[in-house]
Amino acid sequence: MVFNSLHFAAFFLVVYALYRVLPHRAQNVMLLAASYYFYGVWDWRFLTLLWGSTVIDYTCARAIARTEDPRRRWAWLLLSLAYNLGMLGFFKYFNFFAGSLHDLFALLGWELSVTTLRVILPIGISFYTFMTISYVVDVYRRVYTPTDNLLDFALYVAYFPHLVAGPILRARKLIPQIQAERTVTGQQIREGLWLIAWGLFQKVYVADNLARVTEGVFGPAAQPTGLEVLLGVYAFAFQIFGDFAGYTNIARGTSKLMGIELSINFLYPYFVTSPREFWRNWHISLSEWLRDYLYVPLGGNRGGEGRTQVNLMVTMLLGGLWHGAAWTFVFWGFYQGLVLVAGRWIEQAASRLGWRRQPHAGLTPGRVVLGLVMFHVVCYGWLIFRAGSMAQIGTLTHALFFDWTAAGPQAASHARALISFALPLLVVHAWRRGGATCWRSSRCRGSGATRCTPRCST
Repeated sequence: MVFNSLHFAAFFLVVYALYRVLPHRAQNVMLLAASYYFYGVWDWRFLTLLWGSTVIDYTCARAIARTEDPRRRWAWLLLSLAYNLGMLGFFKYFNFFAGSLHDLFALLGWELSVTTLRVILPIGISFYTFMTISYVVDVYRRVYTPTDNLLDFALYVAYFPHLVAGPILRARKLIPQIQAERTVTGQQIREGLWLIAWGLFQKVYVADNLARVTEGVFGPAAQPTGLEVLLGVYAFAFQIFGDFAGYTNIARGTSKLMGIELSINFLYPYFVTSPREFWRNWHISLSEWLRDYLYVPLGGNRGGEGRTQVNLMVTMLLGGLWHGAAWTFVFWGFYQGLVLVAGRWIEQAASRLGWRRQPHAGLTPGRVVLGLVMFHVVCYGWLIFRAGSMAQIGTLTHALFFDWTAAGPQAASHARALISFALPLLVVHAWRRGGATCWRSSRCRGSGATRCTPRCST
């Protein structure tokens, strides 16, 4: 069941009608049942994995909180990690690693018999697995007290607006809202309806229309020229943004209508001037998860510049693999790691020369140039991300840089599509980024700080 379907519209109308007349605890029971129905529509068999993750992580977190013995706490944490990462690894990566091992041995001249399974990837498994891991790790770190109510925890894991594509919510953000009685305000209704409408525009008008341009460049039979590759990559940049940000906005909007606030997941990633700024605007919940549960445990920026660069590379490699079981995604993660490392080098060199970046100094010629450079750096990453194979990455890269002898028959059509479907999105973003709808960074909320920079939603 997808958000831009009549099935979902009917489903949500029924859920919302019941939600508005039920008392608080009955609301939660109904929402949990509705969430299981929403997920079961994809494939009811996947519900067993969702239930298993819910019960095991609920049990592990409570056991960790009850004991002071470091070895027992560590053992319960390992059990949770082993289940979640084992489940994710089997369903998402078994065939990828088995096939890669077979290819490696073939290169060495050895014949290796590898068993591959016809495993269906459970929808949303990457998202809810990361949510339950963060919950147990936060309990282990003693930064969150686990809930004693299994139903509340189950709803945290399965809550249907975020279940299949994020945002990846922390327990301290969502569980208190599940536990408390909720009052839906008129402002939440207005904001929720706007987010749903804007999300549908991003998904249906922008992403779905640009998908045809993207397929014309990245399809298996395509033989694009350099200009067509460039326009196709531009199209995919806005297609993938429209898909992800549109889904998130619909999720946030439907949740607002029920008085539950979800995290902002996308800001303005194509209006940035540095790699670090890009990852503070793109898929924010994933970026923060990778930072807090992978980059920081690896050592973060402690231990010197060399160690920091290694930590960045490892984090981005695994982040790339998280997106999909293919070497193209691993290479995309490697590319993003290189970009982040290069960004650090440039910032450090500029600092030594006495140059200071002023990220909120307004529109200047320097920021325009940096923004255009960063946009194209990001776009080449999207070429890697969208390509169907490593060979296609090579073919498209060669065309992009060396095949500009003719415009190609599709170039004019691609350009018209970009103007029709991407330009309105850019115009709205340029207007909203100027300060129409802003609030403080999540790191500033509750701190009383007055110098925190406002962030603006998509």
